[in-house]
Amino acid sequence: MKHEFSDERPTVWVGKEGSTARIVTEISRQLDEHEVVKGRILLAALKDTNAKDIASRIAGETESTLIEVRGHTFILYRRKRKRT
Repeated sequence: MKHEFSDERPTVWVGKEGSTARIVTEISRQLDEHEVVKGRILLAALKDTNAKDIASRIAGETESTLIEVRGHTFILYRRKRKRT
């Protein structure tokens, strides 16, 4: 799967608190709407961990696929869910 998403700006920023419930909820909402989300992790969030670990945790919590981590930027994908 190839998305030309690398030129896009991040739509969500993970702050110093890391992957909070609020961030996970927002990313999940964006995935429902767009299927692909680009996020950026601020340096303050990386004190005890690395970007890939944070992005992997968010992917797990949002039931999405981690497509790429480059530096502090990550891309997640989740197929749109069918509405019932």
